[in-house]
Amino acid sequence: MEFQTAGKSSTNKNERNIPLKQIRIGIVGYGNLGRGVEQAVTQNPDIELVAIFTRRDPAKITTASKSTMVLSANELASMQSAIDVMILCGGSATDLPKQGPAFASLFNTVDSFDTHAKIPEYFAKVDKAARDNGHLAIISVGWDPGLFSINRLYAEAILPNGKSYTFWGKGVSQGHSDAIRRIKGVKNAIQYTIPIEESLVAVRSGANPQLTTRQMHRRECFVVLEENADKDYIENTIKNMPNYFIENETVVHFISEDEFKKNHRKMNHGGFVIRSGHTGAGNKHIIEYSLKLDSNPEFTGNVLVCYARAAYRLAQSGEIGARTAFDIPPALLSPKSGEQLRNELL
Repeated sequence: MEFQTAGKSSTNKNERNIPLKQIRIGIVGYGNLGRGVEQAVTQNPDIELVAIFTRRDPAKITTASKSTMVLSANELASMQSAIDVMILCGGSATDLPKQGPAFASLFNTVDSFDTHAKIPEYFAKVDKAARDNGHLAIISVGWDPGLFSINRLYAEAILPNGKSYTFWGKGVSQGHSDAIRRIKGVKNAIQYTIPIEESLVAVRSGANPQLTTRQMHRRECFVVLEENADKDYIENTIKNMPNYFIENETVVHFISEDEFKKNHRKMNHGGFVIRSGHTGAGNKHIIEYSLKLDSNPEFTGNVLVCYARAAYRLAQSGEIGARTAFDIPPALLSPKSGEQLRNELL
């Protein structure tokens, strides 16, 4: 089945300059990721940003475009008929576990939930909420989980006799940084994920080493404290946080707000998915997919907007329930027609 851009028909309406209906999205949460989604919309003519929803005072939010409507999160339910897909930009530690199922009961949604160990549980909750209310929800799409997940699947399917590795960094993990900022007494924080170079070299050689989580990455945290905060409590909480830090070597630096603003404002990141395997009579092959990102939230925002397009198309075809990146045909991510894709990209 081929899908056309929202509102486009097989007639030549566009040639008669009749305005085409755009896919109407909303953004929940206006932190780094929310701003990244807002920027992504400007590069996608078939996407229209209807409103940004925030728990903060809307009057105090400054958006990239002065024309963007900012509403209180309390007004979400009243906007159901105005929004085709809601993009959820909350954090995975505390926001999305509650918001994902709640908003999937009201809207078609897309999110970037990235606590890998909890994705099956999260999927089940969102799936039930979406199915019970006739909506389509795409969860855990960004670059990992998301693009890296797809490449792990491709590599394992192509080389069943082999071993896969994922390295992140060096760069800023939004999820880990957000998790630190949720700790009592933390004013601001950023976390850098750093791959262990010796392990990366061994994997690229095709040696297929057995590596523990600690042997693959270390984590470096820079934290600005609130006044009178308990430094020992915060450091211990970070280093022993399940699903985030406890399995890695983690170093915590406490710094001033001025130093944070001077040296830790960039949001670069990246990583590698590598699979080494054999075919036939022992011929060795290595598949490697990599990303190098100047802005983690802006790149992730672009990914979310692509999947919002897919969510809209699936919902229009009558599909309901939760989906992951594994379930989405690649053609649904593109604004181009099937004919264009076959001519230009095959």
